[in-house]
Amino acid sequence: QVQLVESGGGSVQAGGSLRLSCAASTHINCMAWFRQAPGKEREGVAAIFPGAGKAVYADSVKGRFTISRDNVKNIVYLQMNSLKPEDTAMYYCAATPRACALVEDSYETWGPGTQVTVSS
Repeated sequence: QVQLVESGGGSVQAGGSLRLSCAASTHINCMAWFRQAPGKEREGVAAIFPGAGKAVYADSVKGRFTISRDNVKNIVYLQMNSLKPEDTAMYYCAATPRACALVEDSYETWGPGTQVTVSS
């Protein structure tokens, strides 16, 4: 079974940047990032296909976040720029052997999460 471990979370001021990493124990088709803020439902942030790097993004992060992956090391990254206080959440890495979509139920494997806090 695939195991995922996130890293790179932390606290930053609005306008700053962070890069999250997620290491997978083996190769898997689609890898994605979700986030959950206190009192809110978990939402998809970005997902990346294994091939040419095709990715999908939530509208709220387009132009600010970039997802990428290293298929040799089985690591997926989330570069987050121009961070806003509303980006504050627990960020989770997820993986599925199926096609990529920002739909929580599509993912079978989840990491424990890493906290991102953006202050104004």
